[in-house]
Formats: sequence, structure tokens, C-alpha cells
Amino acid sequence: MNMNVSLSRQPAIAVLVPCYNEEAAIAAVVRDFKAVLPTATVYVYDNNSKDRTREVAARAGAVVRSETLQGKGNVVRRMFADIEADIYVMVDGDATYDAASAPKLIRHLIDQKLDMVNGARVSTAQAAYRRGHRFGNVMLTGLVTAVFGKRTADMLSGFRVFSRRFVKSFPALAGGFEIETELTVHALELRMPMGEIATPYKERPPGSMSKLSTFKDGFRILRLIGKLVREERPLEFFSITAGVVALTSLILGAPVVGTYLETGLVPRLPTAVLAMGLMIVAVLTFACGVILDTVTRGRREMKRLRYLELPAPDFPDVQFVDVTCAIPPNSSSASVRSASAA
Repeated sequence: MNMNVSLSRQPAIAVLVPCYNEEAAIAAVVRDFKAVLPTATVYVYDNNSKDRTREVAARAGAVVRSETLQGKGNVVRRMFADIEADIYVMVDGDATYDAASAPKLIRHLIDQKLDMVNGARVSTAQAAYRRGHRFGNVMLTGLVTAVFGKRTADMLSGFRVFSRRFVKSFPALAGGFEIETELTVHALELRMPMGEIATPYKERPPGSMSKLSTFKDGFRILRLIGKLVREERPLEFFSITAGVVALTSLILGAPVVGTYLETGLVPRLPTAVLAMGLMIVAVLTFACGVILDTVTRGRREMKRLRYLELPAPDFPDVQFVDVTCAIPPNSSSASVRSASAA
């Protein structure tokens, strides 16, 4: 009897929208994503909003839930833990990302069997992508790619598509806006298959205000990058630290050694003791890096094995609606499409 039966099904798609005080924009986000992904479920997670975000999102057709721990990272951790799906679309609730690009990102993830597709922001509007934010993004993205590998041009984008095995293997330790950095480093560190597609980026609608602080959140992201380098690249981190300490020891100790070779005396004993102590610290620091590198390798192997327990995205027969007519002309995304076409 022939048992070679090929079965296929449509993937369960979840649109995840973390929100904090997005009453002015959330309805357009929900409507636009429901239009281009009619089979998807749109989840809006409210993060202690002081306005009517919950009511507006529910009226637009979203499944509304709450996370009381403040911070985008806490919301993403809760969403990833609670929601079961095959494909996850994560997008900010400020209506700045192009919903019509979502099917293209999902199609790319399925066709290439990827675990993450990043929506790289492309905008010509100065108000949509402020110069300070643009510079900070380029600097931080360059720093991460220099350490972990260059596979993305927009590390801080809030528009991404994930496979189930990415979501369910992601530890989500960050609490705030640095969650995007952690998402990127997780994919780079496990060498996951990932891609990136340019997507239009536009201004916020009237009445909507950004919660991102250029300097405060920038320093938080920079601090997280340092922490990730220390934890994921301990040999390099502690080797550089040991090198700096050893160089300081040599600079302080060279005159003392020179005097000793000339006179046989050590007139600056405190300097000699300090130089010797710093050299001992440098050797111990390097030894710590070697030991922690072994521990990190074992931890990385465990994360990789957990990742491999989950199946890869494989939905060859998935179909999407025609995005050119799915979003009503009066919708907020229509202006992005026309601007992109121009």
C-alpha cells in the first residue's frame, strides 16, 4: 500500500503589537494588518497605557491582553511565552511601519526557510526618522555587526517576522527598548538563517508621540551590547581588558626596572608593587576569559540543541491576499505605498 501522502496546511500567523499609549495609532495598525493577513490573529499587549489604547484596539478587532511589567522587553517576553503560532509578525503600535510589506516578509521567511526576517526602515521624511535616531542606529548596528557579524543594516527595527523555533528558543532577558538588540544578537550568535527586506517607514499620525529617548535608551542599548560581548565573547572581552591592564603595568614598571638595572636599587617601591599587582591582575583576567569561554561554548551548544528541537518553517502552499487592494484607500498605509512608489 502506498503511504506516500503529502499533507500541507496554512500556517497559523500571529501579529504581535506591544503598546503603550498608542490610542491615536493602534486602530490603523490593527485594521491594516487584518486586511493584508486576513487569516492572522492580531494580539495587542497593553503595557499600562494611560489612554484608551485597550478599548480602541479591541474595537478594531484585536485580541487585547496586558503586561504590567513596564518596558517593551517585558512585553515581548510575555507575548513570546503566551502565544502559540507557526509564524510571528512583531510590529510597533505607532503606525510607522508598512503593513502591506508583511506578506512579503513572511513569503521570504517561508521560501528561504529562515528564522527571522528584519524589516529594514527606508524613509525620506526627516520627522519620521530623526537624525539623532538614524545616527544612533548606524553606530550601534555597526558596533554589533563588528563583534557578532554583519548580517543586518537596521538592528533596531521594530518590524520583524519570526519562525516558531526562533520565538520558543529566545530567552528574552532585556526589559526595555534594547530588546531589538537582544533579538539580533540571538540570531547572530546561534548562526540562524535570517534575512532582511527594505520596508517603507513613515511619520507617526497626529496625536501619537514617541516614547524613545535618544540618549537614555541609546546608553541602555550600548550597556546591553557591552554585557552581551562580555557574556557571548568572554575570551575577546577579557583579553582586551587584560591587555590594557598589562600595558599599564609595563608603563609603570619600565622606569623602575631601568633604575634597578643601572643602580641595583628600587627607590620607588610603591610603584614597583603597583606594577607587579597590575600584571598579576592582567594574568588572572586573561585566565578568567579562557575559563568563561569554555562555559559560554557549552551554554551556546545547549541553546543550539533547544533551537534544533523545533521544526523549521515549511509551508510551501501558503497564499496571501493581493496587498495592492487589501488596505482601504483611506487607510494610513496607503500614503506609505504611494510615497514608496514615488
